[in-house]
Amino acid sequence: MNLHEIIRKLHLRTDSKIVLLVADGLGGLPTWPGGPTELEAANTPHLDALAKEGTTGLLHPVTRGVTCGSGPGHLSLFGYDPTEYLVGRGVLSSLGIDFDLQAGDVAARGNFCSVDESGTVTDRRAGRIADAEGRRLAEKLQAIEVPGVELFIRHVKQYRFVSVFRGEDLGDNVSDTDPRSTGVRPRDPEPADDASESTCKAIGEFIRQAREILKDESPANMVLLRGFGRRPELPTLRDLYGLDSCAIAIYPMYRGLSRLLGMHVPEKAEKLGAQVGQMRQLWNEHDFFFFHHKSTDSSGEDGDFDGKVREIETLDRQLPAIRELDPDVLIVTGDHSTPASLANHSWHPVPVLLNSSTCRPDRTLCFGEREAIGGGLGQFPATELMALAMGHALKLDKFGA
Repeated sequence: MNLHEIIRKLHLRTDSKIVLLVADGLGGLPTWPGGPTELEAANTPHLDALAKEGTTGLLHPVTRGVTCGSGPGHLSLFGYDPTEYLVGRGVLSSLGIDFDLQAGDVAARGNFCSVDESGTVTDRRAGRIADAEGRRLAEKLQAIEVPGVELFIRHVKQYRFVSVFRGEDLGDNVSDTDPRSTGVRPRDPEPADDASESTCKAIGEFIRQAREILKDESPANMVLLRGFGRRPELPTLRDLYGLDSCAIAIYPMYRGLSRLLGMHVPEKAEKLGAQVGQMRQLWNEHDFFFFHHKSTDSSGEDGDFDGKVREIETLDRQLPAIRELDPDVLIVTGDHSTPASLANHSWHPVPVLLNSSTCRPDRTLCFGEREAIGGGLGQFPATELMALAMGHALKLDKFGA
């Protein structure tokens, strides 16, 4: 019997409330031997108090040594084995902007990027161009016509866009064109099965025309595609846990994932404080809240140690307002680590704190990687976090006689 089958049999409907606060890319590394991580360097009195009152540990989103993307990282936090439930980044981004993704559509996440005269990638994010510029460029790409395929290009945020290919018998087993690094040329899309060969031809034609349309633009003069996929069918949080869930998230990808899992996704709040206000307004309508903060990850990807510290401190200042709601279980963690020293996601386990009246106290004095290593939760798979939350919220019946 797997964990999902156990939880389905044991979950109880109660009035208790769970808040899962995810600081995207929370885990970090020191920038010099013996120095602090970003979380340790940040002034976080409220997170420290939560950790001291509760218990801490370290999460492994996939398994030891494996670096994951944000999609698999979040699926793992919600209790879905990311090696079993494979969801393309394009699907999540499409759903996040309310695109009507139909059965058979193949969606991909796109980046506007910068390339030099030889076609070598110099900036995978084109300097994080503003929304207005990204929207203008996406509208230019919508003029592309690919024989036998209906093409949809939609702006997502800043340098991000979604491309959706609609046609007969399009496979989605296609490799990324994003090389995930600079100093190299974009990759050609490669099919991994016969059904995806026609998809690759359509993608190749789209890229050829996009290169021509963008050649005189600056800094966004090329595109990169990754995360090809079709919409899957997943059990919802209500199916698995009996939870009436709500997602307080700004970035489209996380809103899309929340919709895929059956969460209520209200209108987008624009800033962190407004997110807290939105959760307050909806507090009596749901018993599980997923609260997402993106900027910790963005600053880490930019290699900005001080910026990531500031984002953690900004989040910490919102904790008193969240605690005023008096959740029965409050969890703070990340979906993966994004150390500024690597300017990328990494395989390092992610610190987690769980605060509840049912916690067994440990010796944690503050919230940080070093303290979490010795925390009472130990090191465990992120897929077990929801079961822990449910147990501490008294939402699970006894297993067996």
